[in-house]
Amino acid sequence: MTATHPDPAMSLEPDTFTPESDIARDMARRLLVASPVFVVTCGIFWGANGVSSSGFALGLVALNFLAAAGLMTWGARISPEALMGAVMFGYILRLAVITIAVLLVKDFDWVDIVPLGLTLAVAHLGVLIWETRHVSGSLAYPGLKPAPKKSSFASDQEAERP
Repeated sequence: MTATHPDPAMSLEPDTFTPESDIARDMARRLLVASPVFVVTCGIFWGANGVSSSGFALGLVALNFLAAAGLMTWGARISPEALMGAVMFGYILRLAVITIAVLLVKDFDWVDIVPLGLTLAVAHLGVLIWETRHVSGSLAYPGLKPAPKKSSFASDQEAERP
């Protein structure tokens, strides 16, 4: 039997569904789909160092999206004010973590700073823009838009026939 904290806001266990975590997981999946393009392109122009730098940057981008969702989920459980604080200060914290991560590895032999920086910038913006087409702006469907249902127009017409 596991012990749980009586206050759900203080629990670190993930919810079964939160819109922000659903969106972040979807963004991570899209990043996974796009990652071969980044890795191959950087490999063509910068060789093995470009591949490793791009891979490192893609990992940072995915962790950044997932950390943002985790902070928002945590803040939303507490209060609207905590959510706003988690978003604002979480953004600053996440930028600092990315900066520190890049500064820690920039002098390693396997790192080329140009593909790392390009991948960080383009992957963040590209996935965010790509995801905007899939996010619902409706309170009826928070998070991702529901999948469109296949048209059953022909089957409806057949069912109406005597």
